[in-house]
Amino acid sequence: MKKITKATYLKWYEDMLFWRKFEDKLAQVYIQQKVRGFLHLYNGQEAILAGALHVMDLEKDRMITAYRNHVQPIGMGVDPRRVMAELYGKKTGTSQGMGGSMHIFSKEHRFYGGHGIVGGQIPLGAGLAFADKYFKRDAVTLTFLGDGAARQGSLHETFTMAVKWNLPVVFCVENNGYAMGTSVARTSKSTEIWKLGLGYDMPCGPVDAMNPEKVAEALDEAITRARKGEGPTFLELKTYRYRGHSMSDAQKYRTKEEVAEYQKIDPITQVKDILKENKYASDKEIKAIDKRVKDLVSECEKFAEESEFPDIQTMYDVVYEQKDYPFLPHKL
Repeated sequence: MKKITKATYLKWYEDMLFWRKFEDKLAQVYIQQKVRGFLHLYNGQEAILAGALHVMDLEKDRMITAYRNHVQPIGMGVDPRRVMAELYGKKTGTSQGMGGSMHIFSKEHRFYGGHGIVGGQIPLGAGLAFADKYFKRDAVTLTFLGDGAARQGSLHETFTMAVKWNLPVVFCVENNGYAMGTSVARTSKSTEIWKLGLGYDMPCGPVDAMNPEKVAEALDEAITRARKGEGPTFLELKTYRYRGHSMSDAQKYRTKEEVAEYQKIDPITQVKDILKENKYASDKEIKAIDKRVKDLVSECEKFAEESEFPDIQTMYDVVYEQKDYPFLPHKL
């Protein structure tokens, strides 16, 4: 695995803090009704993306996930201003304002969504991996899903094909404790989701996903294995989300005390403590990072606020109405 250094921890701190503050801003403007529809935030789960990006080859590896998908494309290289604009429904957004919160997408940066159907991305992730194997691209696909999606039949169908064909894919359950508002313990007698991989003779295991270093170590092993042609891995990334399932979630299924306990092991705080303990950064340097993050979030907000909404005609340009529509060239 690529060595974890002072520079790594500095990058992790700045990246994770930006992702957190970026989404805090989204929560704020959502209340102001500047962002509409559903809004699922990633607060608390940032160590997963930080660890993954450390071991991925961003020149060829791919990522696909569910609807909690705002910060992943930013990590993969998408301009955060365009992500913010997409949530505002502006034409400068990643999908010209027509995708919205749950459907961020960037083929250029190998981020394939953003899927609103629970578990819908699981077979698609295997499909991406199949294409990479078929065309011998030496690439690996990271397929992320929530603990609720692990109960979907599509997961089992996909696992069967993935192990049979030795596909270069890593399946990652981001187990944040609750499938919407239902705890894992209420959905299955077995609460160790990673054990589902045992039935497919697939390497599998649990990971402390509040720690980016632990995530990086586990994913590095899985990615290396996939790149060697040894097939898929199934990891249960044990994490926690501080906010509700979405902004409309009243969170009556858990206590404030429970959330506070997990905040004691917040991934950003853990990394910040390491920066201080190892004297990787002074208080002044940390404050400078905090200011850069704050300024960038403000820049993203300003960009989204000042961008224009797409023209009404754009809607007609992406929806066919003629009977012979398969034979018409797409306008965008």
